[in-house]
Amino acid sequence: MTKQKSKDLVIVRIFDAPRKLVWRAWTEPAHFKKWWGPKEFSCPTAKMDVRVGGKYHWAMRAADGNEHWSAGVYREVTPMDRLVYTSSFADAKGNLVPATHYGMPDTIPMEMLVRVEFENEGSKTKMTITHSGLPTDIAAGATVGWNSSLDKLAESL
Repeated sequence: MTKQKSKDLVIVRIFDAPRKLVWRAWTEPAHFKKWWGPKEFSCPTAKMDVRVGGKYHWAMRAADGNEHWSAGVYREVTPMDRLVYTSSFADAKGNLVPATHYGMPDTIPMEMLVRVEFENEGSKTKMTITHSGLPTDIAAGATVGWNSSLDKLAESL
């Protein structure tokens, strides 16, 4: 893997929904599958054991049928307040694979960290996502992908 500078990608969104519902969208597979992945992707599979040390394994399916799998471990679970999990590319069986498996640059680390924080904003929910360890050469694309997914989340609430 080529060593490259990384940065934290931070996205803040306000959702016109109560915090409990936004939390459920992140922690219940039936809700999660409605919005995960950029606009042109679906989420056919989402397995989650939302507890410290629990694992997840989910897929994004492109319109052409190609799937991109992710897997990781929940590091922190504070209901309604915070989720922290590792983020890695995986295969359909849950084995971790390098980003190059999906034709992405070798600058992407095998494991990154995602922190999702939830706060009340009146009757709405303020959500802050911090995706740590993203190489600077893919940060712009990751921002577009996250925002497209979060647009779908807003529509699903």
